[in-house]
Amino acid sequence: MPVRVLDELPAVKLLHNEDVFIMQKSQDAFKELRSLKVLILNLMPKKIETENQFLRLLSNSPLHIDIQLLRIDDRVPKNTPVEHLNSFYCNFVDIQYQKFDGLIVTGAPLGLIDFSDITFWPQIEQLFLWAKEHVTSILFFCWAVQAALKVLYNVPKFIRKNKLVGVYQHNIINSRILLTKGFDEIFSVPHSRYSDFPKDLIYQNTDLKILAESDEAGVYLLISRDKRLIFVTGHPEYDALTLSREYHRDLGLGLSPTLPDHYFPQDNPDLIPKIIWRSHAYLLFSNWLNYYVHQVP
Repeated sequence: MPVRVLDELPAVKLLHNEDVFIMQKSQDAFKELRSLKVLILNLMPKKIETENQFLRLLSNSPLHIDIQLLRIDDRVPKNTPVEHLNSFYCNFVDIQYQKFDGLIVTGAPLGLIDFSDITFWPQIEQLFLWAKEHVTSILFFCWAVQAALKVLYNVPKFIRKNKLVGVYQHNIINSRILLTKGFDEIFSVPHSRYSDFPKDLIYQNTDLKILAESDEAGVYLLISRDKRLIFVTGHPEYDALTLSREYHRDLGLGLSPTLPDHYFPQDNPDLIPKIIWRSHAYLLFSNWLNYYVHQVP
């Protein structure tokens, strides 16, 4: 079934070419359908690329989903045309009195920056507290997990000595939770982060239940006791070449990046990696939409 987006959003053409069913808001057929309202706070620098990734995964559902893209502030972006944000994104003041079925908060390249030094940190705090009252279910990804743990549970950030980057195997801890329904006992997920999420700290200071983890990457999937808050420490939305582009970008900048673990064939960055995590990503999103946004457990 379709996701519904604003006319002329670049994702429409790209995803149509992949046979993904996308409808534009001007199409009358969608107006008569009961749709879920999903808000996406896109904090990634390359916003168009991130839109494509999340819309692709949201489309794999029998539900009709009405998408609203949200920006955190009015700063001029470096990696996305400002005209794109002005055309397709709303500000918080535009939606603060609305209710949404779902909210997705993307990652952000802010893992080494103190929260107090982030210019839009007050807006992040405001949005997360607002969302608890105005959104049925929230998905936090990567840096957003770190931020949400601080805002909602007052858990301080923890930084790894070395960046975690690569594709790692994960194990299901609790297969009876609807969010992990149908998951393989072992599945792969990309990670790219400095953040660390100590298990003992989570158990001592939150009501969160850990649903999946990795021997190498640590805690991956968590859910709150009321099942409204879901935390994903990795990047299941990544394309096959996302980590490759990050690696070669940093290499070109002279940053001596770490070669991603378990990613390039034969650990050769000149070879094209294969995507081995997409089926898990589709299932994660469809379970979230069906059991936590639509049916509400």
